[in-house]
Amino acid sequence: MSLRSRQWKKWVRWALLVLAVADVMLVVLRWQTARAATQQEKDQLVRLQKQHDTLGADVERAATIRGNLNGVEHQCNRFVAEQLLDTASGYSALVEDLGRISEKSGLETNSVSYKQRALEKRDVQEVEVQATVQGDYPSLVRFINGLERSSHFYLLDSLTLAPGSTGGVRLNLTLRTYFRAKS
Repeated sequence: MSLRSRQWKKWVRWALLVLAVADVMLVVLRWQTARAATQQEKDQLVRLQKQHDTLGADVERAATIRGNLNGVEHQCNRFVAEQLLDTASGYSALVEDLGRISEKSGLETNSVSYKQRALEKRDVQEVEVQATVQGDYPSLVRFINGLERSSHFYLLDSLTLAPGSTGGVRLNLTLRTYFRAKS
């Protein structure tokens, strides 16, 4: 064999070796890329499954709520009928109830004012009551407890304490109640 032929074979062997190494590197790279893509697909599938489960649970809750709406509406109507006073007799019952609670607590009522407004799209009237009562601290606590335990519905909005004119404590309070506009 000639020198030229040997060099040519040597050169071809090296070229084949380089090609084989490059081929192996490409196979490894392709395998890693495929593995990473498969892992991304698995992660995406897990995310989509979680999202599907969450949305499915939301749909179930919505269906349950929709199924309970008639019962809730019935309970609301019963609450309005049983707990809220009629507009025609509401003020007299309200004055009587607040006076009874104040008297039972041992408080002196200084002033009471009322402000009524109709609530749109509802068959109720909101009545804001601002009152000032005066007495000792335990009497004020009994008064607030009496409001909470009253058979009438009251929402206590604000309370402020101040020194009373006769040595006790003065309580300024704002509360709301509601009257049925229609019987």
